[in-house]
Amino acid sequence: MKRLHNAIRQKLMLLFLMGVFPFSIYGQDDKVAEVTSTYAITNVNIIQAPGRKIDLGTVLIEDGIIKAVGKSVTIPASAKVIKADSMYLYAGFIDGLSQVAVEKPKDKEREDVKDPGNPPNELAGIQPERNVRDFLKADDKSVDDWRKMGFTAAHVVPDGRMLPGSDGPILLTGTNPDEMIYSNQVSLFSQLRGAPGVYPNTVIGVMAKYRDLYRNAENAKSYKQRYDQDGVGMERPNSDRILEAFYPVIDKSIPVAFKAESVLDVQRVLTLKNDLGFNLILGEVKQGWDITDKIKAANAKVFLSLDLPEWEEKKDTVANDSVKAEPKTLSGAEKEQERLEKRKEEMIMKYYEQPALFRDQGITFGFSTLEAKSGDIKSNINKLVEKGLNEDVALAALTTSPAQLLGLSKTMGTIDQGKLANLFISDKPYFEKESNVKMVFVDGKLYEYENKPKKKKNGDEEDVDPKGDWTYSTETPQGNGSGTVKFEGGPGNYSGQLTSSFSSDTNTLSDITVDGSQVSFSFTIAVGGDALNVSVSITVDGDTFEGTMTAGSYGSFPIEGERTPKN
Repeated sequence: MKRLHNAIRQKLMLLFLMGVFPFSIYGQDDKVAEVTSTYAITNVNIIQAPGRKIDLGTVLIEDGIIKAVGKSVTIPASAKVIKADSMYLYAGFIDGLSQVAVEKPKDKEREDVKDPGNPPNELAGIQPERNVRDFLKADDKSVDDWRKMGFTAAHVVPDGRMLPGSDGPILLTGTNPDEMIYSNQVSLFSQLRGAPGVYPNTVIGVMAKYRDLYRNAENAKSYKQRYDQDGVGMERPNSDRILEAFYPVIDKSIPVAFKAESVLDVQRVLTLKNDLGFNLILGEVKQGWDITDKIKAANAKVFLSLDLPEWEEKKDTVANDSVKAEPKTLSGAEKEQERLEKRKEEMIMKYYEQPALFRDQGITFGFSTLEAKSGDIKSNINKLVEKGLNEDVALAALTTSPAQLLGLSKTMGTIDQGKLANLFISDKPYFEKESNVKMVFVDGKLYEYENKPKKKKNGDEEDVDPKGDWTYSTETPQGNGSGTVKFEGGPGNYSGQLTSSFSSDTNTLSDITVDGSQVSFSFTIAVGGDALNVSVSITVDGDTFEGTMTAGSYGSFPIEGERTPKN
């Protein structure tokens, strides 16, 4: 209970600092205002798992856990009821290999290396002792970008070269890295990526160095075991964090997660696996269609890339019946160009047909997004379905399969009693092109998103101009608040400030983007000595707007406003 009250106090203090909490945190008797952590989602089509559905049922969430699922669920009086109006509820998606929320280390000034053949480990990209926890940024914009797509958890890896470090699963919520981390190390992340100007700087060099490190780690581990058993007369073993990072891999308590996009990279990684004997996760696979037999024989866990080449299906042109089209005679260069275009189309088609092929070969796979953009995810998944991927298999690759491959099935991947409340609500079946994610629960915390249709003019999208002064109001579980927003500049170069009647601070706006009638921006406030990023997404309609304000793990609140008339 003390922990709950502390969380409530922190949330209310945040709202007060944002200027959206219009009265004191404490009442006359110094009690904390009640904030519910219980939700009942009613009248919703529940997709519990691929192939399992409950029509117009109820899901009860308490303290971040799914407490009940079914047609007849008793709703406690303390619950906030969300009437889903026949919308669709899915288990939150799990990103199989990602760098969401991972801050890339700043590039250091290149220093002179006396011996490029034996450089410092940091310059060579050999840093397996690092942990992704040290590079997480809770308020990074990517967290909200992926959450909007229905993702609630991700297997995240640090940025780097050959051996960037160890990784782990995170939840897409929380105000600091410790709150985001869900469990301990899942794998040791590796890449066939050399270092510029020093050894190893080629793929062959990376493979040779990898073998050398692995064999040295095996020898060091074996010697330490003998020393620990009976070290009499033996020289004390040296401590080496680089080699020790391989110990759990050698024990096979964790696998190596290798980024391997091309067919050649996959083959090289499989060669290393066969030579050294480690368990393997193949991540960000883009070209595995010709070696599915080898992947299957290696018993590798697979995450296929959702970064797909651009593809547009050509429309057949129908000639007018009254006009007979004369066959066009192509020159030699034109014929060659036509052949090249056809081969390119055939190659691109392989990318889109690959998941269905893996399914047919009996290979369980998830999806990874190391190279993908959040805005492309939905359309790419829909195209995969168009090209033969069964919807249930696609859903499995986003939920149950990554949960299984990453050892998270006990708490994630399906909508069942006792599991984490990682869920999202879609206004239509997710795999319909026009569907939109409306609400997302991560660890029981609610985030709401506006997805109003954009207005069209002559078939083209016309961007609104938000420049000017606006007043806004926002509604929280504790009451209403208000303030002002000012946009300056012009398209591609907007700036602005946000003020509040309950705070003397003026917050500078950042990441201002305009896309049709959609305007988004963010600002940073200080909470308990930490910087918290607040993101705002609004839909502008003339001189008014509506939208949501999202404050990290504290959830989302509706916001609306109107333009201040010029004098």
